Amino acid sequence: MAQAETATLLIHCPDRPGLVHDVTGFIFAHRGNIIDLKQHIDPQAGAFFMRLEWSLENFTLEASEIMDRLQPLARRHEMNTRLHFGSQRRRVALFVTRDNHCLYDLLARHEAGDLPVDIPLMVSNHETLRPAAERFGIPFHHLPITPQNKQQQELRQIELLRSHQIDTVVLARYMQIIGADMIAAFPNQIINIHHSFLPAFVGAKPYHQAHERGVKIIGATSHFVTAELDEGPIIHQDVMRVSHEDSVEDLVRLGRDLEKTVLAKALWWHARHQVLVYGNRTVVFN
Repeated sequence: MAQAETATLLIHCPDRPGLVHDVTGFIFAHRGNIIDLKQHIDPQAGAFFMRLEWSLENFTLEASEIMDRLQPLARRHEMNTRLHFGSQRRRVALFVTRDNHCLYDLLARHEAGDLPVDIPLMVSNHETLRPAAERFGIPFHHLPITPQNKQQQELRQIELLRSHQIDTVVLARYMQIIGADMIAAFPNQIINIHHSFLPAFVGAKPYHQAHERGVKIIGATSHFVTAELDEGPIIHQDVMRVSHEDSVEDLVRLGRDLEKTVLAKALWWHARHQVLVYGNRTVVFN
């Protein structure tokens, strides 16, 4: 039996009494059945956040009518709103270079049906991972980057993404700094993953530096990309304890495991419309 279509509404507005009552009342008035409701209040900012998901099986409004009919309520409460439908999966472009651990993890989850997105293409500045794309039947686009052609190639990337109606870019260990044009074209839609040693261990071999310092915890961070390098809104982080017995190779292996799971979970929440960005922070309804 096919599941009924669902809608998810994300709300961010000034906090005031009656918000939950008014929003749920709107859904009830049109015979919607609420499946999930989560809310958060930031008392310091005086801000209210909500994620509400409901079934459209008996809903009396057509999908195309919902936002228009919601406008009086949104204006009254100064709401920023985003509406998504369960049948409309995010279209994801995977950007890669040479490292394959995050890529293969995402592709395996997607093939198993555990990642509710579409992946129409893969983009890389090297040919190394073309066989992976071919194995999973994903078109592979090789756009080599040099200091001389970087801006031109990025404009080609943007054109490629738009032609495929991409709404999310995942940097699965893509070892290039994303330029201002790309960030402006996909605000809060570019997801990155990196080890959590930044900025303490900057450079090509952070795990070697960490080993020399005798670290006891390693970690990984997934965040949205902004113009400030590795300082965008954080979606997810995780850590793992290590010890003096762990070699550099152990730290690299364990770190890659963390990177895979942290990136996959961040993309899962983003795909499920569970992430709300405000300022340089996120509210993650998990």
